[in-house]
Amino acid sequence: MDCEKITPYGDNDRPKSEQVEAMFDNIAPAYDFMNRAMSFGLHRLWLRRGLSAVRKSNPGGEWLDVATGTADVAISLAGISPQAHITGIDLSEGMLERGREKVARAGLSGRITLQRADCLELPFADGSMGLVTVAYGVRNFQDLAAGLREMARVLRPGGMLMVIELSTPTSPLIRPLYNLYTRHIIPLMGRIVSKDVRAYSYLPESIAAVPQGSDMTELLRQSGLTDARFRAMTFGTCTLYTAYKPKQQ
Repeated sequence: MDCEKITPYGDNDRPKSEQVEAMFDNIAPAYDFMNRAMSFGLHRLWLRRGLSAVRKSNPGGEWLDVATGTADVAISLAGISPQAHITGIDLSEGMLERGREKVARAGLSGRITLQRADCLELPFADGSMGLVTVAYGVRNFQDLAAGLREMARVLRPGGMLMVIELSTPTSPLIRPLYNLYTRHIIPLMGRIVSKDVRAYSYLPESIAAVPQGSDMTELLRQSGLTDARFRAMTFGTCTLYTAYKPKQQ
């Protein structure tokens, strides 16, 4: 897949996962600020819509947030289900350190566990999770299809996968403005704020390369999930995907 060929530093001698880990370690101090600034705060709206889908599904059991970063999604999940225990995994210890600080400040250390793990080798048993979420992470997977299969593996029958991912608008009116913003303004902001020259140039490249819409839902079905759907948000700049593990017959 094209998204797997797009790497943060263009280093063909290092696996994509290693480059992603290094990138997020580098930008961890600026990550939350850049998220707010780049999306004009819309990332909160997108997350609320994802949480609404989770509420409607009402999944039980343990919950897993893949590519949890600084734990925004994990903390929000804890807010919608007082009974849930959430595990967040990420490649970057730099991001996880900031996530643990936020979890502690929120008084949720007893309900949220953050640990370093690879999405391609999740350290959880088959069918152990009622819900798996991943926000803005699948385009960073070294092997997207394998990562989707692994998340499907740990879902219990009837469990839900919820994915939020940035996407490319198709409107001829919006597309030129989007290209200007993502290809020029965001990389400039990233260089100034995060000091990582490549990280925020990689962002629009990886968004353009990741499967989107019906292409992504087809991958979800191929991973063994059912009822795969997508919902474009904010002129198609972000997309919400949901799918379910088939119930046992």
